[in-house]
Amino acid sequence: MDLVTGSVVRALSGRDKGGFFAVISAGEREVMLCDGKRRTLERPKRKNIIHVAPTQTVLDERQMTTNAAVRKALSTFIHREEFACQNRTSLK
Repeated sequence: MDLVTGSVVRALSGRDKGGFFAVISAGEREVMLCDGKRRTLERPKRKNIIHVAPTQTVLDERQMTTNAAVRKALSTFIHREEFACQNRTSLK
């Protein structure tokens, strides 16, 4: 899957490993990411394209207008991951 503006990705390496981000712009070798909190739309994170894993979700333009809208759109991924982690630990 090609990364386009609005794609939701998961960081595979670095300090932000495991976090979900929205793609602000995508180049051939790197992408600019934001999460609406630590990395805002005004100060996006530049990351190598091999260090992110794309999800199958693309945010629309309304969800990319403000930092609060980006946080709200990404919150579903964060809560889904927390629920999955709780289920894995309870199975042991």
